Amino acid sequence: MPLMQTPHIVVRSAPRIASQSALRPIAGRGVIYLILVLGSVLTLVPFAWTIMASFKQHAEIVDVVNPTFFPREFTTENYTTILNDETLPLARFYLNSTAVALGNVLTLGFSSSLFGYVFAKFDFRGKRLLFAYVLATLMIPFQLTMIPSYLILLRFDLTNNLLGLVALSWFDAFGIFLMRGFMRNVPDDLLDAARVDGASEWQIFLQIAMPQVLPALATYCVFIFIGQWNAYLWPLIVLRDQDVRTLPIILTWYNQANVSNLGLQMAASVLLVMPILLVYLAMQRWVVQGFTLSGFK
Repeated sequence: MPLMQTPHIVVRSAPRIASQSALRPIAGRGVIYLILVLGSVLTLVPFAWTIMASFKQHAEIVDVVNPTFFPREFTTENYTTILNDETLPLARFYLNSTAVALGNVLTLGFSSSLFGYVFAKFDFRGKRLLFAYVLATLMIPFQLTMIPSYLILLRFDLTNNLLGLVALSWFDAFGIFLMRGFMRNVPDDLLDAARVDGASEWQIFLQIAMPQVLPALATYCVFIFIGQWNAYLWPLIVLRDQDVRTLPIILTWYNQANVSNLGLQMAASVLLVMPILLVYLAMQRWVVQGFTLSGFK
């Protein structure tokens, strides 16, 4: 009898073990999702509060006795004041910032892709040493190269000119390192087949290699756009006249001039960040693919 009961006990306990092991991955994913949701909320709340504060009066923003998240009296006065300010031609400054950001996107996106392709798909003498030098430049702080860069722009009369913010943007070690990693995943057989068909190296690069890494390139270009749009120190050094300055410099000056009105400062901050959000929303699909890209079908 004891020998006959042992299989019966094992059979009854097996489903419990299986169900417990099946619940563990679900519980683990639930914890991960909860952490991600909490992190998203903590990230979005300050920005959401800034948007809500831009529709408030200054007195309501600084009211610490009865603080509010949503405006008690919804008003667009802050935005109308900024948009109607004759001393603040936003259209000109938006155009300046857009020209600088897009210029850097085009130059850095192309050069990083080209150098990454060369380092990934060509063998030549000194390749490893040269790539090590490229990576070593990542350790050089930007503050160390500001004075030499400014002297170069001064020598070619490119200071106080928007072109000066693009002229030196032909090399980015991080971009080369990033694009080299994705270019290495492009199948060599695909490139060799194109060479057999008579395609030139430029055709192979532009028509075969570039489309394969387009999600990664789009993600990198979004990062460039955000960085150049928010750049403050280098444009402040290069640009002297107000009519050629970019939006972050002008809105910083505007916030300092209206330090006693937090509503105007919040509205100015929203106007500064809105183009970045629009660019990200337009490129969101490519950015997600760039982060998840790990191979080729």
